[in-house]
Amino acid sequence: MNNKKIAVDFDGTVVEDAYPAVGKAKIFAFETLKKLQSEGYRLILWTYRHGPALEDAIEFCRKNGVEFYAVNSSFEGEVFDSATQSRKIDADWFIDDRNIGGFPGWGEIYNIITERIEFRVEGGEVLAYSKLKREKKKGLFW
Repeated sequence: MNNKKIAVDFDGTVVEDAYPAVGKAKIFAFETLKKLQSEGYRLILWTYRHGPALEDAIEFCRKNGVEFYAVNSSFEGEVFDSATQSRKIDADWFIDDRNIGGFPGWGEIYNIITERIEFRVEGGEVLAYSKLKREKKKGLFW
């Protein structure tokens, strides 16, 4: 087991973007999040939402089997003081649909995290795991 923290955006990442409503769950989002939790990852819901819209998101995730380690904070019970603290969350990975190159999908996300795969952005697309183009080896006959 590990104790790595993963900050996860909600709208456009866990669900289709329908803010302030809760959109339809993205394919494999909850399956992947539950799998990561079962492997010891601590999930932080990191979202623009607040008030009733935030409570709707938390409840939607709870009904789909995901309870978060913290919500919009680095750890449960953290009291945010805007005069002395940064809004930046302390996490090892950030999963967001607005990443450079876009959202690669939950299958790719799982592989990137668990296999520690590096990726790159090429032509506006995130290339990781199965999407990386293999360079041809140069040998005696090439």
